[in-house]
Amino acid sequence: MKKQLLTFALIPSLLFGAVTLPLPQSASAATTGKIVSSVSFRTAPSTDASRIRYLSKGEPFVLLEKVNSYWYRVQVTNGQIGYISTSDQYTKLDAQAAPTPSSGTGTIVASVSFRTGTNTDASRIRYLKAGETVRILEKVNSYWYKVQASDGKIGYVSTSEKYIKVSGGSSSGGSGSSGGSGGSNTGGNPSASEQIQKVIAAGKKYLGTPYEYGSSRDNTSTFDCSDFVRQAFLDGIGLKLPSDSRGQGAYVKSLGHNVTTDWHNLKVGDLMFFMDYKGTAKSNYAGINKSTATITHVAIYLGNGQILSTYSKESGGVRIDSIEGRHWEYRFLYGGSAI
Repeated sequence: MKKQLLTFALIPSLLFGAVTLPLPQSASAATTGKIVSSVSFRTAPSTDASRIRYLSKGEPFVLLEKVNSYWYRVQVTNGQIGYISTSDQYTKLDAQAAPTPSSGTGTIVASVSFRTGTNTDASRIRYLKAGETVRILEKVNSYWYKVQASDGKIGYVSTSEKYIKVSGGSSSGGSGSSGGSGGSNTGGNPSASEQIQKVIAAGKKYLGTPYEYGSSRDNTSTFDCSDFVRQAFLDGIGLKLPSDSRGQGAYVKSLGHNVTTDWHNLKVGDLMFFMDYKGTAKSNYAGINKSTATITHVAIYLGNGQILSTYSKESGGVRIDSIEGRHWEYRFLYGGSAI
């Protein structure tokens, strides 16, 4: 493998007459791959991140990290590091298995500094707020976690339990450095991920409940789409959302969380908002300015391209659907967290 990576590192010097930057130490454990169709090479794992350039068909790369189900962190032949889609529509990995993302998840329990380095002198990206969830990428030492925030940015936070509660693969640290701005410990409250699971469980109890347009908000005998979503949040965590889908969409935006127009970037439990149905073909939605389109449907995202919602009597009421390659994908306007 070392010989293979050495050969790979020499490619740009042969092509461009310059020696490439050395590959990072972790690359020796990474696999390699090739671009099979032109794909955006971005500065961060988000479609909102700046595009460095397009990678062309046939370009090789070294896979440094699988950030999540949708993004690879890679190094290309000129030494640049960035992010590309994991879709096999765009990339093909060599035989060695790709690294898996970290399973550790952290919930911020008190406002804490999110920094560019493992030092209190490092620049502060921003403050992470109580209730925010982050992905634990690495426990650097006893004092610092490397994490990815919900907006895709990567930085460092204190390991102190005063500021972060960790579940999953990474263990929380001991005393940790402060790095924060104070705030009360809310660790006794359910984390955002725990709340979402309660909402989804509550929603699934209504599978098969008949659909009725303009259903009564005072009972659960029938639902329209927004009534169902509202009831799932009310039953699950006692949160009373607006009674219609447009109001729910406005509410999600008002929270100040980053919303996304790319469903691949959604988190489990996010609300998804859709425009009018215009047919099953992608071409039916071409040329539509979705930024001004009206919301006509709302659903709860379950992950893996599935939604929980209700939309017609004929479909059988509350149900689970796959959205990729279907009208749902073409109608999608934006989505984000309601908590």
